[in-house]
Amino acid sequence: MGAELLAGRMTAEAEGEVTVFLIGMRINRFRALRSWLPVFRSMPRMLRELSRDGESGMLGHQVLFGPPRVFYVVQYWDSHERLLEYSVAQDKEHRPAWAAFNRRLREGRGKVGFWHETYVVPAGSHEAVYINMPAFGLGKATGVVPVGRRGDRAADRLSLKRA
Repeated sequence: MGAELLAGRMTAEAEGEVTVFLIGMRINRFRALRSWLPVFRSMPRMLRELSRDGESGMLGHQVLFGPPRVFYVVQYWDSHERLLEYSVAQDKEHRPAWAAFNRRLREGRGKVGFWHETYVVPAGSHEAVYINMPAFGLGKATGVVPVGRRGDRAADRLSLKRA
């Protein structure tokens, strides 16, 4: 029936700095498969590569669908430095996919859109709560603990001493 529900109130176990990377695409013309389908297919390859490499720095990810035509991935990293290292690594999936995407972007004349945002969140400046949810988001990436271990209220969890 789906992922196992974690009963009760849980919070993410993450304690240090977290880098949150949002990356997505918007299909501007559905019929222009040559422009957007290769972009759509490249992301799962990169996510598999990162997930299999315990030293990559990616803690976890969540694939989401937005309004019609928008697909995106929320990625959680242990540091922005490791995210940037991956983005320029010559021997990883990202570089050839990025080069191919840029070629298609120039040729496609607006048939596909692309975006990304990066947030570096200092230790003590993030909090999460999951109530009767399967593993999700930051909690899925770092593990979960009962809320009481990190503070019963969001304000308590955010006021923890910064590392």
